Amino acid sequence: MILVDGSNLYNRLKELELSNLLSFDYKKFAEWLAGGRKIFCACYYIGAVREQEGNQRSKELLQNQHRLFARLKGAGWKIYLGYLLKTNGYHEKGVDVRIAVDLLVGAYENLYDTAILVSSDTDLLPAMAKVRQLGKKIEYVGFGHRPSFAMQAKANISRLIVASDVKKFLKK
Repeated sequence: MILVDGSNLYNRLKELELSNLLSFDYKKFAEWLAGGRKIFCACYYIGAVREQEGNQRSKELLQNQHRLFARLKGAGWKIYLGYLLKTNGYHEKGVDVRIAVDLLVGAYENLYDTAILVSSDTDLLPAMAKVRQLGKKIEYVGFGHRPSFAMQAKANISRLIVASDVKKFLKK
């Protein structure tokens, strides 16, 4: 089972100046993450963009998110939505909880042997610990330029992505 925190992925790729997720090959990315293992589910978690009346930027963001969803669905990914809360900026809500619930349900229902988690959000540490207690493996996939040492410590397997890993999934 592959679980990707979409906002986390986007922000880490943006830091590497590789943030064009509309040209990203999600199918090949999932296959690369799985490394020949059978994929039960490739899941992408993200806060839903809402259009704000009279705000052209929100309209563009919503259109881009719909294009992203079409690419993901075309590559066989399932999409799970949280929401965006506007305060001083935008904050994603409900995404980490959904990832944690899916990690736990999958472990309890014996849906996977290994959960491949692409997120560096330490809010997921308790769920990771419980998944391991249940005899399942957690593979943490973070980014070399900003690894989560706490996530690495709780995972059975730790992989760090670098720019050269990602570039092969960007269509020219």
